[in-house]
Amino acid sequence: MVNEIKATTNEKMNKALNNLNESLASLRAGRANPRILDKVMVDYYGAPTALNQLASVSTPEARMIVVQPYDSTAIPAIEKGILKSDLGFNPSNDGKIIRLLIPQLTEERRRDLVKLVKKYGEECKVSIRNIRRHSIQDLKDSQKEGLITEDDLKQGEKEIQKVTDDEIKNVELILKEKEVEILEV
Repeated sequence: MVNEIKATTNEKMNKALNNLNESLASLRAGRANPRILDKVMVDYYGAPTALNQLASVSTPEARMIVVQPYDSTAIPAIEKGILKSDLGFNPSNDGKIIRLLIPQLTEERRRDLVKLVKKYGEECKVSIRNIRRHSIQDLKDSQKEGLITEDDLKQGEKEIQKVTDDEIKNVELILKEKEVEILEV
C-alpha cells in the first residue's frame, strides 16, 4: 500500500515538473525557438486551430523563425493569430512563408521574463507540496483503516518527504538554468 501511494506521488510530481518544462519552453529567451509558437491559435475557417497544425515551424537562423503554411490561403489568418498572441513579433510574408525576426531582448524585458519564470516555478512547487499533502493524507487514511501499521505510516511519510525535497531541488535547478539562459546577452 505504501509503495503504491509513493509510486502515484512520484508520477504526479513528474507530471508537475513536465508542465513546468513545457511552460518554460514557450518563453522566448532571445534566440529563436519554434516552441514559442506552440500556444498560438489561428482562426482557420471559423475554428480556432493550433498554428502547428496549419504550418511547419522551423528556425533556419539564430534570430529567425520561419512558418511555412500547408495551405497558402491561411497566411493572413496565421499572421493575425501571431499578432494577437502578444509575443511581440511582427510577421512578414512573401506569399509562401512567414518570417518572424526575433528582436534582442531589452534588460527590462529580461527581468520581466525572470519574474515570470519564478512565478511558474513557485506554482510548480505549490503543486508538488499539494501532492505531498494528499499522499500523506492517503497514508493516514490507510493507517486508520488498518491497511498499514503506524511504523509503515512514519516510514511512508519520510519517503514522500524525501521525494518532495528532491523534486523541489529539481525545480530550483530548472529555474536557475532558465534564468541564466534569459539573462545571457
